[in-house]
Amino acid sequence: MTDLTDLSLLEAGAALRAGEVSSLELTRAYLERIASLDPSLHAFLAVAPAPAEAQAAAADRRLAEARRSGTNLPAALGIPIVVKDVLCVQGLPATAGSRILEGFRPPFTATAVERLVEAGAVVLGKTNTDEFAMGSSTENSAYGVTHNPWALDRVPGGSSGGTAAAIAARLCLAGLGSDTGGSIRQPAAFCGVTGLKPTYGRVSRYGLIAYGSSLDSVGVLARSAAEAAPLFATMAGHDPLDSTSLVDGVPALPLDGRARGLRLGVPSEYFIEGMQAEVEAAVRQAVEVFRALGAEVVEVSLPHTDLALPVYYVIAPAEASANLARYDGIRFGPRRPGADLMEQYLATRGELFGAEVKRRIMLGTYALSAGYYDAYYGQAQRVRTLIKRDFERAFEQVDAIACPVTPTTAFPIGGHGDDPLSMYLEDVFTLPANLAGVPGLAFPVGFDSGGLPIGMQLNGPALSEPLLFRLADAYQRATDWHRRSPELVL
Repeated sequence: MTDLTDLSLLEAGAALRAGEVSSLELTRAYLERIASLDPSLHAFLAVAPAPAEAQAAAADRRLAEARRSGTNLPAALGIPIVVKDVLCVQGLPATAGSRILEGFRPPFTATAVERLVEAGAVVLGKTNTDEFAMGSSTENSAYGVTHNPWALDRVPGGSSGGTAAAIAARLCLAGLGSDTGGSIRQPAAFCGVTGLKPTYGRVSRYGLIAYGSSLDSVGVLARSAAEAAPLFATMAGHDPLDSTSLVDGVPALPLDGRARGLRLGVPSEYFIEGMQAEVEAAVRQAVEVFRALGAEVVEVSLPHTDLALPVYYVIAPAEASANLARYDGIRFGPRRPGADLMEQYLATRGELFGAEVKRRIMLGTYALSAGYYDAYYGQAQRVRTLIKRDFERAFEQVDAIACPVTPTTAFPIGGHGDDPLSMYLEDVFTLPANLAGVPGLAFPVGFDSGGLPIGMQLNGPALSEPLLFRLADAYQRATDWHRRSPELVL
C-alpha cells in the first residue's frame, strides 16, 4: 500500500473526495510518522492525537454526506495541518516558545486557524518557534532547537522553523506560520518548501501572539504553491476582530501555469558581496526559467534596501517592548515570588524571558524613551516610508520582483553563536517586504553542493497574492525542486 504521507495535498484531497482514503487514516499515518521522526527533529512543541482524530472523524462524516449529495467541499476538508505556536488554538498550549507562557492554554482560537478548522482541516499539533517569533533559526526557543530535515546539524530557519521542518519531513501536509521580518519565507527557503507572507492585513491577526504589530502577518506553508493557495484563500478576508484587517475580498486564484506577458523585476541591491555563490546562481537560473516561460525580465532598483535592517531593528523591538509589557506573571503563565508586586514582576520577567527577547525589549524601550523617540522610532518610520515608495515605484514598471530569500543556505546549529548582528543579517532580503507591507512568496529553486535547499522569493504589490501564486505555480510546473524530500530513517 502507498505510504499516505507520500501524497501531496492535492492528491490527498482527491483521494478523500473519492472515498479512496479516510481523513482518519490519513491523520493516523501522520501521527505515526510524527511519533517516529519528531524525537530527532523536534518540530513540535505539542502533538494533539485525540483532538486531531476527532476532527478527522468529523471530516469523514462530511465527506460521506457530500459523496451522497454531490455537494462541493472546501479544499481543507480532512487535510492534516500544523500550527506555529504563536497562534492560539483553544485547548492546546500556546507558549510562543517562551517559559513565561508555559502552561497557558487559550480559551479561544485565532481567526486564521478557526477558518481552516471550520473548513474541515485537522490540527495535528503546535510547532516550535523562536521565542515570541524573535529569531531566524528556531534556536531561541526556550524548549530546544528544531533540526533541519535535510541535515540534522543545520537550522531549519526561523521563526517558523518548526512548521517548515514538519512539512519538509512529511509530518503534515501544510501549516501556518507568522512573518514579521521573514519568519515564513526564510525557513521555507532553508527547508525546501513554499511559504507565503501575505499583504499586511490580508489575513486576520486576531489570536496571534503579537511581536511587532505593524509588521506581523499570518501566512501559510506547504510543499507547493498549488497546495498553499487554497489554504490561503480559506484563511484570508476581513475580520471585525482585527482592526487592521483589510475589507478587500479574496479573489479567485487561477493557477493556469502561465507566466507569458508578465514583467519580472530583478533588483541589483539583492545580490550582495559575500552572498553564497550557489544561491546567486540558482536564483538567476530560476529567473531564466521565467524568461523561458514567456515573462519579460528587467532590472529594477530598490535604493533604500540597505536601510531596511537598521530600520527594522528599531521599529520591531519598539513595538515588541510595548506588546510584551503584558507578560507580568499575573495574567498569563507562571510567576516568580517577590517581596512586593514590582519585585515579583521583575523576577518573573528576568527569569522567564530568554536572552534575545530581553535584548529586543531593552532596545525597543530605549528607542521609545523620552528624548529619543523622534531620533530613533520617528526617524525609522520616516525611512520606512522611503522603502515603501521604492516598491511602489518598482511596481509601476513590473508586475512582480524576483530575488533571493537568504544570502546563504541553512547554517549550522550554533553557527552564529553569541553574535546577534550576524544572525540579524540573515533577514536582510526579507525585511523590506514587511516594512512595505507587500506580499512575498518563497519557494525552492535548487540545492547547493552540500544538498541543502535554495529558495527564491517573489514580491508583488499589495493584494497581489493571486499573481504570486500563479507565477510560482508556473515555475513549479516546469521544475521539480518542490517535489524532492529529505531521506529520513523511520
